[in-house]
Amino acid sequence: MDRASDYESEGRRFESCRARHETLLPAALPRARRRAKQPARSLEMKMDATWMAEALAEARKAEAEGEVPIGAVVVHEDRVVGRGRNARERLRDPTAHAELLALQEAARSLGRWRLTGATVYATLEPCPMCAGALVNARVDRLVYAVPDPKAGAAGTLFDVPSDPRLNHRVEVSVGVLAAECGELLSSFFRSKRVK
Repeated sequence: MDRASDYESEGRRFESCRARHETLLPAALPRARRRAKQPARSLEMKMDATWMAEALAEARKAEAEGEVPIGAVVVHEDRVVGRGRNARERLRDPTAHAELLALQEAARSLGRWRLTGATVYATLEPCPMCAGALVNARVDRLVYAVPDPKAGAAGTLFDVPSDPRLNHRVEVSVGVLAAECGELLSSFFRSKRVK
């Protein structure tokens, strides 16, 4: 239960992380060129919201099982090839994080360990273990909803996906369905403190 347990008190860090992760077009680009990219970016944002909703559904399943509500999906060629939700308590396994379980299912589904061309959607910023797994799996992109002030390794405490010393970089986007995912985590921990 310790993962993201202090999320609610650190929730304001979201804004600073978002600015650090989102890819912004340089101001030097002509306005016309920036406008031409907006429809593609808009479509990407809509698809990101669609896939993050799938990850949020996994997080809700985890909550129903008494787990910390974290969910993840792996998308390849516009279809979900892996799903995972936090299962550490249920499986009594310290490595049973949503992202790892989703990566394992995706590898089985695609029949390969290299998950190039895949995007991982996670409701909470990955920890160092999960961020390392994303790099090792050669995932192209990570989209997460809210930062993890206690264990975030995709920009908050560490930045494993962008570390130039590693053999692969993962593009990172932040903030998709942040309000919904953040509220799910906050309400979960509020209910635990009341008990």
